[in-house]
Amino acid sequence: MMRLRVSVIGTLVLFSPAITNGQQAEPAPPPAPAPQQDHAQHEQPPQTELPAFIPPITDEGRRAAFPDVTGHAVHDNAINYFVLFDQLEWQTGSGQDRLAWEAKGWVGRDLDRLWLRTEGERRGGRVGDAQAHVLYGRAIARWWDVVAGVRQDMRPGPARTWAAVGIQGLAPYWFEVEATAYVGAGGRTHFRFETEYELLLTNRLILQPLLEIEIYGKSDPERDIGAGLSTADTGLRVRYEFRREFAPYIGMTWNRVFFGTADAAKAAADTVAGTRLTAGFRFWL
Repeated sequence: MMRLRVSVIGTLVLFSPAITNGQQAEPAPPPAPAPQQDHAQHEQPPQTELPAFIPPITDEGRRAAFPDVTGHAVHDNAINYFVLFDQLEWQTGSGQDRLAWEAKGWVGRDLDRLWLRTEGERRGGRVGDAQAHVLYGRAIARWWDVVAGVRQDMRPGPARTWAAVGIQGLAPYWFEVEATAYVGAGGRTHFRFETEYELLLTNRLILQPLLEIEIYGKSDPERDIGAGLSTADTGLRVRYEFRREFAPYIGMTWNRVFFGTADAAKAAADTVAGTRLTAGFRFWL
């Protein structure tokens, strides 16, 4: 009996799971499989041998291809300038032959500019009409500027100084427009409107029609100007741009004076209306 008890205890010790603190121990987990290496990820693509005329890639070449970009200069606030002689021409036809000019220019930045304008004509060996503008211009829209400043009339008659304010820019359908109002001494007023259009017959052959009218608020007998609609000038010029900066042209102009200005012209034995052939140059700097 004693032998049977020892045998049973020995069997339990040898074949039963270990008991710790009165609890049955958990079976050991099966060993984890060895990780399989992903040989595809470590396989390098075969190196293609470059042709002899392609130099090898170097660190210096990489730095040149991918430089460190830390910023760049902004040029939107630079001071620029532009000068355009829109008309420098000889006119012949009704009345005396004459040399006429019309030019404009500006200097400044994108929004704020100083504008200069001048126009006039020389006939009979002397200047018959001349005026100049000095204006400050401020951009108020993508294609439009407001201008304000002074205008000085040198001829004909006594010199006159005017305060000027107006608008200029590019109207729909690409019409260039200048509309300026003036106020002078003695309550004198003056309004001038000018528009022109450039029709490209070819990339270099351009047809340019033009219309200009002037209206005065009161008469100025010393300068042979009457109140109301004073003058109307139209022109049609064809130019060929050998270069964008230089283009000779030919054309025709028609001009007429009205009301009190026409009466003053008749009294001075001058023409009231006329047609002239023109030839000249248009250039810009």
